[in-house]
Amino acid sequence: MKIQIEVQLFANGANFLQSGSCSVITTDFREEPEWTAAVSAYEWIQKIKNTVRYPDFQIVRVVYNGENDITDLVRKVRPIIKDDLPF
Repeated sequence: MKIQIEVQLFANGANFLQSGSCSVITTDFREEPEWTAAVSAYEWIQKIKNTVRYPDFQIVRVVYNGENDITDLVRKVRPIIKDDLPF
């Protein structure tokens, strides 16, 4: 399933807007649509962040499907670090 995501970001002293569509797992989206959209948006924003590489990169606003503001949820998303060390 695809959702439309629009992100307003601040970097290098300026605001800019990025929008596009992201894939989400349909069953996850049906159970928790906002959280699923937030995780997808977070992953997309991390790709943008790695591309622009500005030290003052900030998330201003995140909306999915044109009207659902998930900015606060996206700010709460944290990566899961797999701990598979032998000790």
